[in-house]
Amino acid sequence: MRPMTRNLLTVLLVLVLLPIGVGAAIALSRGWPESWKAAQWSSSGLLPTAKDDPQARVVVLSARAGRWRSIFAEHTAIVMKRAGDTEWSRYDVVGWGQPVRRNAFPADALWYSNRPYVVASFSGAEAERLIAPIEQAISRYPWSVRGDYLVWPGPNSNTFVAWVARQVPGFSVEMPPTAIGKDWLGWGIHVASAPSGTGYTVSLAGLLGVTLAREEGLEINVLGTGIGVDPGDFAVSLPSLGKLSL
Repeated sequence: MRPMTRNLLTVLLVLVLLPIGVGAAIALSRGWPESWKAAQWSSSGLLPTAKDDPQARVVVLSARAGRWRSIFAEHTAIVMKRAGDTEWSRYDVVGWGQPVRRNAFPADALWYSNRPYVVASFSGAEAERLIAPIEQAISRYPWSVRGDYLVWPGPNSNTFVAWVARQVPGFSVEMPPTAIGKDWLGWGIHVASAPSGTGYTVSLAGLLGVTLAREEGLEINVLGTGIGVDPGDFAVSLPSLGKLSL
């Protein structure tokens, strides 16, 4: 075997197969519900009730995907409220029926029993300015017809959140590297701003590509998952394991 081939295989093992193996071991040890009916979809308690939080808020949440997909991927959603609202509005894209859903789940719902975490958060006057443009972008989401959804490589739930972030100035969202589908820009080769708005993404059908941005750092897309370095956060991104920061 030639040295170059051997080195490429070693890099592949260390950066792709080994993290996936570790991620699979973690997921299997944690287990997962056998079906969506057996999973929990109730509030996780992560967010306060809208009545208890009078200011405007815009939040992007993420949680591990369902069943074996939790080894590789996460599901992201947009949650928001205007000042004085007594209810949150949550927007997800799902793989059954009409893709774009509003309030199909509690604002901070468990996703297939997996607890969500905050990816990005805006509050006060900043959030109030963002809400109307976000709602307008959601209404223009181009893959919103029944049958448009494709779990891999996209367009999926993460494509939706990343697309909205790219449309709305100031809605800066550093998507998790395990948000498979975030780099799906359409079939063929496309160039677009990074979801954070601090750089650019070049993508081949969401399968191969690269993002270079101040917030994301340098991230290489391999079959939908991210491998990269983020000097700003002293972090590396690995398949299955996501972003690991010092």
